[in-house]
Amino acid sequence: MNIIKNSLPEGGFHIVKVSNVRKSYVLGSLEIPTLSDINLKTERGELLDIAQSGSEKSTLVNLIDCRNRITEGQVLVRGHDLNKIDQELALLWETEICFVFQTLNFVPRLTAFENVLLPTFANSRSNIAPTKHARELLEVMELRNRMHHKPGKLSGGQSQRVSIAPHINDPVIFLANEPTGKP
Repeated sequence: MNIIKNSLPEGGFHIVKVSNVRKSYVLGSLEIPTLSDINLKTERGELLDIAQSGSEKSTLVNLIDCRNRITEGQVLVRGHDLNKIDQELALLWETEICFVFQTLNFVPRLTAFENVLLPTFANSRSNIAPTKHARELLEVMELRNRMHHKPGKLSGGQSQRVSIAPHINDPVIFLANEPTGKP
């Protein structure tokens, strides 16, 4: 796995710490290893790019985003051991981690505005009315004139910006699985 790190000026403490992580899947009596002895640390303001194709980067991202559990090792997100939390996991996921899916996961029959509005309703941290907030987010992403278009009528870049829009309110961890790939 080829990991490229770029530190931004602010520096700081470790946001994510992955220690000796191994992930395997069991299929009947067969164990299929996918990740082996992965170690990394990220600090506040640091960009991390896992660039190698076929390196199980989606598996690693899903472990950090709590969508999957490790087989061995430890994943800490802001000091929270992801192996030891369950009920707090939803709150951690909602307040600390933003995940932009490779497939973008739109509701095809909804407009860009409506697709941004759905997670905006779920975001209890916003003090702004959800409809106003969704409009403001789309304006920030320079999509005001595409607000009422359905996902099939947006370009790849516009689709990515719609996907990111609900999450630009400063999450602690921003994970994007193939953010420059085509939807």
